[in-house]
Amino acid sequence: MSEAHRITVDPEQCGGRPCIRGMRVRVRDILELLAAGASREEILEDYPYLETADITAALEFAARQSDHPVMHVA
Repeated sequence: MSEAHRITVDPEQCGGRPCIRGMRVRVRDILELLAAGASREEILEDYPYLETADITAALEFAARQSDHPVMHVA
């Protein structure tokens, strides 16, 4: 089941960047922590108001953003 519903975008919050459940935790923040080697458990320990599904939602969002058509120009 998709967790995409956990991602919110509000022009009045974090410059309109995608956030987790209306909080001021950006999708990018979660992705950067994961890229730096933090485990899900470490992230949840450091941000106790997050849930496991929030991390999954951030990953799903990133996967969707990276899926774009390749245009071949002749």
